[in-house]
Amino acid sequence: MKLKPQQILVGVLLLSAAGLAAFLAFGHGAGNSATLSGYIEGEPLYPASPLAGRLVRIDVQRGDSVEAGKVLFQVDPAQGEAARDEAVAGAEAARALAADARRGGRPAELGVFEAQVAAARAVLNEAETSLKRVRPLAEVGAASRAQLDQAVAARDTARANVRALEKQLQVAKLGQREDQRQAADERVRQAQAQLSAAESRLADLSPVAPSAGRIEDVFFQPGEWVPANQPVLAMLPSDRVRLRFFVPQTEAAKYAVGTDVKFSCDGCAEGLTAKVSYVSPRPEFTPPVIYSREARDRMVFLVEAMPASAEGLVPGLPIDVARVGK
Repeated sequence: MKLKPQQILVGVLLLSAAGLAAFLAFGHGAGNSATLSGYIEGEPLYPASPLAGRLVRIDVQRGDSVEAGKVLFQVDPAQGEAARDEAVAGAEAARALAADARRGGRPAELGVFEAQVAAARAVLNEAETSLKRVRPLAEVGAASRAQLDQAVAARDTARANVRALEKQLQVAKLGQREDQRQAADERVRQAQAQLSAAESRLADLSPVAPSAGRIEDVFFQPGEWVPANQPVLAMLPSDRVRLRFFVPQTEAAKYAVGTDVKFSCDGCAEGLTAKVSYVSPRPEFTPPVIYSREARDRMVFLVEAMPASAEGLVPGLPIDVARVGK
């Protein structure tokens, strides 16, 4: 029997009405469910070496659980060790120069200064003796005024020479001048900084796990050449595993940061809990995007939570989060 266009139109309208009724019924039923849907997300780390080199050791394999501080791999350290040894030698040389600057003159140098001071003091004694002899003679007219002035000038010159040599001897005994000592100390600090940088670069050739986690994949094997800054493996730290789920806009206020939630997933342990760490400041609509009163009921906020334990939680696995207050 051939259907008329009017009958076809009526049938389409009846089917559309039935579908809309089912959508509204099941949609509101889902909104009143005791659980919220979400999934597990992980942010892996990709440890790499800052220097290119041959991979001499790999200490983990895919799927291994590692503790914080465990060495993951090592790139050939020969180049880094050579730079470290050179920095060590430079630091020792700088410290030796600084110590020498404080130690003062050597015995032979001090002996020369002491001899010069002794000779200058002898000249001063002779000049003072000559002045003592000329002054009385000048007072009685037996010596001229010029002779007295000459004797006084000789005494003053000898006295100044003694003071200058004594100061040089003191400097030689106490060490170099203050600015020279400061320069020597600055060279020590520079050499120590270079040593620290060399040791840091050497340590970067054998990176360690920053926290407990699981090895997701290994990209190189011992003997292969590793380019600089190329990830050698992928690691998923336990503290970078989180839950992501969506909360209706009418209940978003219940999920403030710090709120405890319960969740479950297939194959996971019982009684799992997490703490809300992030709530999106912007809502989003679940599809289909039809702006109506019913669509407003499907407005949700993204919420992230840190699980109390990441053991057994696999990124991408769906989860059910128990609603707060229900």
